[in-house]
Amino acid sequence: MAKTTGRHYTRTAARAAAAALTAALVATGTSAVAADAPQPSLAAPADQPAAATSVAAAAATPSFALYGVNSAGTAYSYAPNGKGGLSARESSGSGWVGVSAMMQVGHQADGKSDGLWFRETNGDMGYLKFDSSSFRIGTGWNIYNKIISPGQIGGAAAGDMLARATNGDLYVYLGYGDGKVTKRIKVGYGWDIYNEIAGNGDLNGDGKNDVVARDKSGVLWLYKGTGNQKAPFAKRTKIGSGWNQYNLLVSTGDVDLDGKADLIARKGGELYLYKGTGNAATPYKAKVRIGTSGWDSYKFLF
Repeated sequence: MAKTTGRHYTRTAARAAAAALTAALVATGTSAVAADAPQPSLAAPADQPAAATSVAAAAATPSFALYGVNSAGTAYSYAPNGKGGLSARESSGSGWVGVSAMMQVGHQADGKSDGLWFRETNGDMGYLKFDSSSFRIGTGWNIYNKIISPGQIGGAAAGDMLARATNGDLYVYLGYGDGKVTKRIKVGYGWDIYNEIAGNGDLNGDGKNDVVARDKSGVLWLYKGTGNQKAPFAKRTKIGSGWNQYNLLVSTGDVDLDGKADLIARKGGELYLYKGTGNAATPYKAKVRIGTSGWDSYKFLF
């Protein structure tokens, strides 16, 4: 079972040295991407909905459009349609080749996304504000095999980042609100038992962002948020089994605009929505199919 404490009692001197080297590699900076490098583009969706009316609720339950990027690097966006599904896709950008991770992030407590973090295949981590140019925020990020932005989990308004190292250690990078992030904070170990981690909002109604994680046997687990940047998640609770039928789990927050965070699951070319209930014991309603085909054409959904 994955733990959310950062303590290790059997560290060796060699491991400590390796950790120091790793920390140096992933230290963040503000170096701009080379001027002669191809610049990818991504536009904000035409109509970003606001699922919540109060600042507190909006901070806990963002409502982002869903982005899909195909193997040619072309980006499309799908905004919530107000009926529990997604609107027709809009062409939203291009040039997204040579990347290995992409995730939206919101910087203010308004329920909307402001841009995205992306990792290049060379390990550089970049940030791009919608309809703007990208810049690099760090190097050496290939030490991670899973990176997501679950919204704000450290107490401030800006969205943060979760990164899992190949050895299963889990780290938080707190967002400054301008695309840059703090130095990493170790918040867990043993997370290599999971092959999917997703989240973007509050699943149990306490105003704190949560995440779900699927283990290799197909069981989905809930990690309730604490609001504490050093220990951001409570002990896990079981949601259910059979989730290994999906090849991707992703959350863009509130899709059906009821103020509760939802989960999107892809099965082959089909897309399903699990609407949030606000109840930690049973955080999702029965699945609803919101896409019938073609969703396997996307290399990234975020």
